[in-house]
Amino acid sequence: MTIVVACGAFKGSLTAIEACRHAAEGARRAHPDADVVERPVADGGGGSLEVMVAGGARPVPVTASGPTGETVETSFAAIDPDTAFVEMADACGLLRLPGGEPRPLEASSRGVGEVMLAALRSGRGNIHLGIGGSASTDGGTGMLSALGARFLDASGAELPDGGGALINLDRVDLDGVDPAVRAARILVACDVDNPLLGPLGAARVYGPQKGATEAQLDELEAGLARLVEVLRAQGLDVDPDAPGSGAAGGVGFAARELLGASLDPGFEVLGTLTGLEDMLSAADLVVTGEGRLDDQTMHGKTPMGVAALCRSHAVPVVAVCGRLDLEADRVAEAGFVAAAALTEREPDLERSIANAGPLLEDVAADVISRILP
Repeated sequence: MTIVVACGAFKGSLTAIEACRHAAEGARRAHPDADVVERPVADGGGGSLEVMVAGGARPVPVTASGPTGETVETSFAAIDPDTAFVEMADACGLLRLPGGEPRPLEASSRGVGEVMLAALRSGRGNIHLGIGGSASTDGGTGMLSALGARFLDASGAELPDGGGALINLDRVDLDGVDPAVRAARILVACDVDNPLLGPLGAARVYGPQKGATEAQLDELEAGLARLVEVLRAQGLDVDPDAPGSGAAGGVGFAARELLGASLDPGFEVLGTLTGLEDMLSAADLVVTGEGRLDDQTMHGKTPMGVAALCRSHAVPVVAVCGRLDLEADRVAEAGFVAAAALTEREPDLERSIANAGPLLEDVAADVISRILP
């Protein structure tokens, strides 16, 4: 019997790798003779780089700019001589903010461009870019600056990094973009379909999560609108309304419109890179999960991606989670034969988070024993 454990991160308590390790221990307890395979999963946000390395990719160290300009040590995942995976969150995402203090007007996407450039200069022209967990709302201008673009004010001076400076944008110079970028094939792992501008856009929807006040949201929105205005005035046919343009503070827009990138669902991108489907198709049972299963899960989060693959191969799948906010009929609708939560054993949320690992082992062992007695 083969049991595949394909969990995502339990936010605030366990990484995807840790969650898989504990759930796998529970699986072995339930069925000591089973072949239990651990395959952490992610969707392009924080922790995706770690998942890629766990799946066999080689980390290549890179020194890059953090979201507010400080130096950070990150890496890209070398998948083969032609292909690399780059994670924005680890280079210049929210988790890299010094002291965790948001800087919505100054935060920049420059760091992810620096990592992309390092991957390209290593000879890898096929770049898979995960953009979840960003700290910036700069329309991707920081990323583009690292790749050789220049964003100039009326005097011809380069603008400082950050979305707050874009209101003073007068001209975009793309002549210096590195030739390796022009020749690259870039695929963005993106799980949102927001436009760049407007009430459903990058600033209005995601700016508050990055610490922006109402007044700062107005500044960021105006800056993004100015970016579009200037690009169009220079004859570029850009579409800020295309789905995903608002992802990562506008990195989705910059990648598609100015780098020729395509945008695909994050889980599908990483699942393909790690060979997840082949692994799941050979299983007798799959265990997946993340910190919380609720209505948002039903709209394409990682466990739903796993469930969809299992359904296509007629493999039963169970879900384990920190907290379960779905009724039994919704659990079945999602494709899970069963679901169980840590809070069923430890209702106190603080203690549940503190003891997530051992609780997950118990919960996984219990739910697997019910399905495979």
